[in-house]
Amino acid sequence: MNVANKLTLARVAMIPLFIVLYIVLGRGFIVGGLFIIASLTDMLDGYIARSKHLITTFGKFADPLADKLLVTGAMIMLTADGLLPGWAVMTILAREFIVTGFRVVAASEGITIAASPFGKIKTITQFVSLILLLLNVPLFDSIGMILFYIAIFFTVLSGVDYLIKNKQVLNLSDI
Repeated sequence: MNVANKLTLARVAMIPLFIVLYIVLGRGFIVGGLFIIASLTDMLDGYIARSKHLITTFGKFADPLADKLLVTGAMIMLTADGLLPGWAVMTILAREFIVTGFRVVAASEGITIAASPFGKIKTITQFVSLILLLLNVPLFDSIGMILFYIAIFFTVLSGVDYLIKNKQVLNLSDI
């Protein structure tokens, strides 16, 4: 197992710890710090995999899954505490299920769907907004909520962009 994949697995292992610490401690610097560390492993494993040519089938599967689990865990905790609106979290989750399903269908047809710039902006704004909200600093809460709504915009935009640019994947003529 290469270093990039070990970082991905470390991120997955941090998710239950993050959830438990959030339940026990609530928002704050410890929980926010752990989320930051987990988020940084995402950037680091991707950088290492690309720069060292360590891209693997496992990494292609596990890295985005780890990201979705981490973000979903944070959003569910923040929603349970009344900080995020459920409709917004559901919008984000629906987009993730749709795009993931779309990618599975594309892969079964031998088509690879590259990440779009809108998707990258969505991911960055989601991570930064969640970090700010998890740190539990009043000023950061306001900025975090603004970024969260920007993330929702890019979530929807990137989902629509994926579907439009790759509509041939669904082949609607055989319905």
